[in-house]
Amino acid sequence: MVSIALSAASATKIRFAVSCLWETLSGVRLLNAPGVPAIYRRWASGVALPADTLLAALVAPAGAYTPDFLTPPPAGLSADLDLELAALRATAPATVREHLGYMPALSPLLDALHRDPAAGLARLSDEIKAYWSTAVAPDWPRMHALLAAEIQRQANRLATEGAAAVLSDLHPQVKWQNGILTINQPHCTAPDVPAGAGVILIPSIFAWPAVLTVSAGPMPQLAYPPPGVATLWEPATTPSEALTTLLGRGRARLLLELTSPLSTTDLAHRTGITPGGISHHLATLRATGLVTTHRAGRRLLNTRTPLAESLLTAASSG
Repeated sequence: MVSIALSAASATKIRFAVSCLWETLSGVRLLNAPGVPAIYRRWASGVALPADTLLAALVAPAGAYTPDFLTPPPAGLSADLDLELAALRATAPATVREHLGYMPALSPLLDALHRDPAAGLARLSDEIKAYWSTAVAPDWPRMHALLAAEIQRQANRLATEGAAAVLSDLHPQVKWQNGILTINQPHCTAPDVPAGAGVILIPSIFAWPAVLTVSAGPMPQLAYPPPGVATLWEPATTPSEALTTLLGRGRARLLLELTSPLSTTDLAHRTGITPGGISHHLATLRATGLVTTHRAGRRLLNTRTPLAESLLTAASSG
């Protein structure tokens, strides 16, 4: 159990972020666990994590300690891996050694990191880059689209319903009451934060089914699974004949692909349709009330409307 004090004033300082290092940590955590949850098995089947790496040695499965220095506070929504790795390499040697001291035992790899943190962090940075390029980068456009849409959704809730609505509905393990944000993590021994200056909320593709926290550093961090993660690796479906007759093959295909918010570029990569063709089809789908488009940073993301969901349900049952 971890408690973070969030007075009414500090609750106004909550912010959202997307983090490549959090995705790395939570993804490796899944791979290091005895069994990969069903929703990730399609992803995990194409990913290999070499055992003789600092990355594998540092990231523990659920219920064990992973050093907090692996996830310095992310700067914002850009999810810049190089920027985050620069912050990781800049971790003070004393901090690295302190966090390694919380681990039950140090392997030869971790002992070398303890002796020479600068050299070890440089090696770790290279390992993270290699892992990212094969395990995350191929799916990152779709992942980032889902994360951006989640932040847009929560930002709207924050503006219209307030911090209490957001903090109380992040995850069943998270509760905000009487100025205290309580995270129910039975195996976590991290100290409480008695005077929180806010909190960074980080939607993470690989956090499901739990939440992950870092209470050390200038501001506590809470990574949680956003809705829709299970749709990322679903096999492609073929539009029904009725749906194809009604909308045309291209528009029907786009509607089926929009299980999560996607940009024109994302849709082009997934369908093989040219970006110009995607734009033309989306214009028609928007005009008929089947798709809406919203901005997330520099990206325009397309989402199915309730009318589209009803149409797809009717077409699949017809």
